[in-house]
Amino acid sequence: MKTYQIATIPGDGIGKEVIPAGRQVLEALAKADGSFAFEFENFGWGGDWYREHGEMMPADGLDALRGKDAILFGFAGDPDIPDHITLWGLRLKICQGFDQYANVRPTRILPGIDAPLKRCGPEDLNWVIVRENSEGEYSGVGGRVHQGHPLEAATDLSMMTRAGVERVMRFAFKLAQSRPRKLLTVVTKSNAQRHAMVMWDEIALQVSKEFPDVTWGKELVDAATARMVNKPATLDTIVATNLHADILSDLAAALAGSLGIAPTGNIDPERRYPSMFEPIHGSAFDIMGKGLANPVGTFWSVVMMLEHLGEQAAAERVMRAIEKVTANPALHTGDLGGRATTAQVTQAVCELIAAPAQRRAA
Repeated sequence: MKTYQIATIPGDGIGKEVIPAGRQVLEALAKADGSFAFEFENFGWGGDWYREHGEMMPADGLDALRGKDAILFGFAGDPDIPDHITLWGLRLKICQGFDQYANVRPTRILPGIDAPLKRCGPEDLNWVIVRENSEGEYSGVGGRVHQGHPLEAATDLSMMTRAGVERVMRFAFKLAQSRPRKLLTVVTKSNAQRHAMVMWDEIALQVSKEFPDVTWGKELVDAATARMVNKPATLDTIVATNLHADILSDLAAALAGSLGIAPTGNIDPERRYPSMFEPIHGSAFDIMGKGLANPVGTFWSVVMMLEHLGEQAAAERVMRAIEKVTANPALHTGDLGGRATTAQVTQAVCELIAAPAQRRAA
């Protein structure tokens, strides 16, 4: 029987509630399936760790994660710690340390979700956004000089490399090729950013020649936001830079009904290092400890993790359970207009996974 080594990093805020819920779902799945098991190791890194140790994670933290099959991550963000410290000290340290250069964010309207696009059916909004996850606007290149003086200056440079752009473009084209519509939209801003984004466009054209069966086109990022709202059915797979995709994917989640249901995977496609899966909803300190957090984003992230591990049937079983739960208004949490608790949603998903009908369907 295959045993998967999973690192759990709840991080901050409601991450401490939804990541244990994700572990419950994985344990229920392993019990119901019987062909694999999970061994978990929890890492209490984040804001509390920072207050005690002066760092978000230990300097050798990557070594503790390196041998894992996957990482299930909550969120890095604490109202008492500057955001750039929490982000760069934990999440980005893992993403960049393990070269998880493809950030993948699927978006679709789940059953029972009252999405804000009233003229849009579930079949019209079924996207996956590929975000370049290692360089670009979040490369960390820049600095500050003359701090505190009237002539203080600060820079953040968007740095793109041919190797970095080629590999994420090739990943996006392959992903589009694997989907039924074989349709890719390359998001750009080369009309105003005339160096790096022009190279981005040129490389997209070069890589496209390797995928003659993929229909593709370019869209300026500002126009892409309008297209997502007004013509969602014209989109399928989307690839964009680190900053552009960061913004577009949150818009996509909101259009699908809530950031609370949205998942993401930080992927090392070459599988040299463990990939990391996380919900995108944030730390939500305003509801922390109240049992109100929506765990669906974590459960969908678990689905992505299972797919990455090659457990496709198990992933489909969890996704079916999620869809049955979202289809029931009585199991909607507050972000979806309901009154259900984290525990109630988690219990419902676990019960559906354990049901004999679910086992037969898988």
